[in-house]
Amino acid sequence: MLLGYARVSTDEQTTRLQQDALKAAGCERTFSERAPSASAERPVLAELLGHLRTGDTVVVWRLDRLGRSLPHLIAIVQKLEAAGVGLRSLTEGIDTTTANGRLIFHLFGALAEFERELIRERTRAGLTAARARGRKGGRPAKLSPEKVRVATRLLRDPETTVSEVARTLGVHRSTLHKALQAVKSNPSPAAERSYVG
Repeated sequence: MLLGYARVSTDEQTTRLQQDALKAAGCERTFSERAPSASAERPVLAELLGHLRTGDTVVVWRLDRLGRSLPHLIAIVQKLEAAGVGLRSLTEGIDTTTANGRLIFHLFGALAEFERELIRERTRAGLTAARARGRKGGRPAKLSPEKVRVATRLLRDPETTVSEVARTLGVHRSTLHKALQAVKSNPSPAAERSYVG
């Protein structure tokens, strides 16, 4: 069974052109929706995917109507493939029910993986360069050394609890506890003086 999927991004656009092309291609039913390209919310697409049976073929006017990005498109095609469903794009002339169509999609998948690997490499190179310049990665500490010193002074009072001090400093108990443990396990002379008294 050939099932069409048509999508437009804005209220001003219409799916009429896509629906006409899908009908001419032999689609027995067409699912249409209005959703921005980047939107993850596509209820009609979800309905179509739930409606498919082994041996069906999803037909789209263009590939960009189906996936919001190349990785998203690859993920959808892999789902279709696993369910024994084909994909045909009228504009690009791709049909995954044929050997050539499957080859093209495997190439798309390889390109998407290559792009992800390039991003990972650039991220690692950027972090290495930043470390070489003396910058540290990760989130900034929630408690400054001054706040840790204030906490240690407050906790000298036996009536004061860790929870009270954490609330006063605007952090979670575990955050304060880790900061105090760090001072205990690796105290600098100044931190040690403030902790011990």
